[in-house]
Amino acid sequence: MYLDVNSARAYAYTGGKRFDPALPVVAFVHGAQHDHSVWILQSRYLAHHGYAVLAVDLPAHGRSAGEPLRSIEAMADWLLALFDAAGVASATVVGHSGGSLVALEAAARQPSRVAKIALVGTAFPMRVADDLLGATRDDEPAAIDMINIWSHSSYSQKPSNPGPGFWVMGQNKRLMERQRPGVLHADFAACNAYANGLAAAAAVKCPTLFILGRRDAMTPVRAATALRQAIPAAQTVEVPTAGHTLMAEAPDAVLDALRGFLARQAAVAG
Repeated sequence: MYLDVNSARAYAYTGGKRFDPALPVVAFVHGAQHDHSVWILQSRYLAHHGYAVLAVDLPAHGRSAGEPLRSIEAMADWLLALFDAAGVASATVVGHSGGSLVALEAAARQPSRVAKIALVGTAFPMRVADDLLGATRDDEPAAIDMINIWSHSSYSQKPSNPGPGFWVMGQNKRLMERQRPGVLHADFAACNAYANGLAAAAAVKCPTLFILGRRDAMTPVRAATALRQAIPAAQTVEVPTAGHTLMAEAPDAVLDALRGFLARQAAVAG
């Protein structure tokens, strides 16, 4: 569905169901150079099993208009403004990579609006090597190739790809190539510059879940240590075979982790 957020058209995928803010809301935030489609399996399943889903396209990504936002803080403010536009009082926020920092920052900024957070493929600080950051600005095709190779645990998923005609690495490359010029550098520069992670983590009081790929070369498991120590009550699920693109490499494992997290917290709240 489309919403007006800060006077610009914003898109959020609702999982094939009419969005009902009276249901428990789960918002999905993609990472750099991605869009809502990286969450297709997880978002669609939850939308058909009792949740209202908003898998957003950040400004200038996918179907959303506007210019790319230049900081994690601005992205968090935009997400909270989207909640206002959709009539959402409170939501669980699930974020991948740079989107995990957006979820973290939003929870710290407005704790009454963020009921739970799940941080997928996260790290802090989320530093970007100088050569890669420069390539995102000066040579997008080369940067996309580097990112795509480093984001996956192998060239071809084992024991096979999820379905006939489905190639995890090829799909991710084409998705990245479809985004607008300049978005890649803006996204990576925002991740690289974000400095508020530990302060935000210390302010988080809501239930938190880390979902991490043990074969992640972009945000290794150890790179989430500081955040995990700052949120001592957080739960962690490590996916043994996954790299950075966990939602595509291990879609069922990510969904199972989210389902368990949402169910446990619902039981506690009940």
